[in-house]
Amino acid sequence: MNRHDLVEEAERIGLGLVPVAEEGPPGRINRELVTALAEHDLFNRLFNTDGVTATELCAIRQGLARVNTEAETAFAVQGLGAIPIHLAGSEAIRDQWIPKIRTGEAAAGFALTEPGAGSDAAALSTAAEPDGDGYRITGEKTYISNAPEADIYTVFARTTPDAGARGVTAFAIPRDSQGLSGEPIEMISSHPLGRLIFDGVFVDSSQVLGEVDHGFRVAMETLDLFRPSVGAFALGMAESALRIAVAHATTRSAFGTTISDFQGVSHQIANVRIAIESSEHLIYSAAEAHDSGDRESLTGKAAMAKVHATETAQEAVDVAIQVLGARGLEADSLLSHLYVEVRAPRIYEGTSEIQRNIIARELFAERI
Repeated sequence: MNRHDLVEEAERIGLGLVPVAEEGPPGRINRELVTALAEHDLFNRLFNTDGVTATELCAIRQGLARVNTEAETAFAVQGLGAIPIHLAGSEAIRDQWIPKIRTGEAAAGFALTEPGAGSDAAALSTAAEPDGDGYRITGEKTYISNAPEADIYTVFARTTPDAGARGVTAFAIPRDSQGLSGEPIEMISSHPLGRLIFDGVFVDSSQVLGEVDHGFRVAMETLDLFRPSVGAFALGMAESALRIAVAHATTRSAFGTTISDFQGVSHQIANVRIAIESSEHLIYSAAEAHDSGDRESLTGKAAMAKVHATETAQEAVDVAIQVLGARGLEADSLLSHLYVEVRAPRIYEGTSEIQRNIIARELFAERI
């Protein structure tokens, strides 16, 4: 299935799951929605033998986001939490968790961010100290996907002090581990995020993902795969907003004509269309770089895709609300939902400012 067909298929699935999404608890895991996504075979695409491509991931997220941001988020955070287990876990760990994640029986979380380490992920302070045939983990994680209710977490902790990114190890840690607790964090968008506290949590050495002290590589491989698709999430929302604006502008009459005839309206909509087309090109160019193994250009392309698409989505929603006027401000409208939802992607998985740092650093390095 080519990417255009996959986008359309994901949109069809997402539209059918709107009632399930609407019945879910705000800010918590919607288990019924996760199971429904699994029944539509979307998690099998993530965890197939060959591995999901960045292009496929972008297409699914774009299609879902056009019609159902709750389904998109449930799909994305499940993948983000579980892909490290799929890529770097031992056969025993994979056999224990991936089948449950495929079917939606288990929810996964990705635990990297800390109160004092966000964009500077190498500055982690959560410590994993050797203890017999394993480690004791102590520290705090915050803004963690699916926390505190996920069944399994990919957790990044420091195993070698003062070693920066080189002293971090990734672990697969079940929710019911002794000493692990947490609480939800209420966000302006109803994403399932929370805080985790590790109070001497014991993890066996078999729970290490990849190699000891090389967990940052696991994190970056996962984020390299997912970062272009954050742009695809934003792209889907931008397309949704544009559809609403065009439909309204071509049917709303004022002063004897439709408002699409007013240049002040039509040019704003045209600018959004241009920005969406540009974002789509950047997103799938970055995805192709990942899938072809072009690591040299991936980082910069992914950064450009993410910053352009997420800021385009913000503009698209704002323009659509302006075109609809008071109707766009109605509390139960799709636009009001998008207005809240669209803000977060400019922060998640690297802020727009961090993305511009990456772009500038690569540009200046080319001149040296």
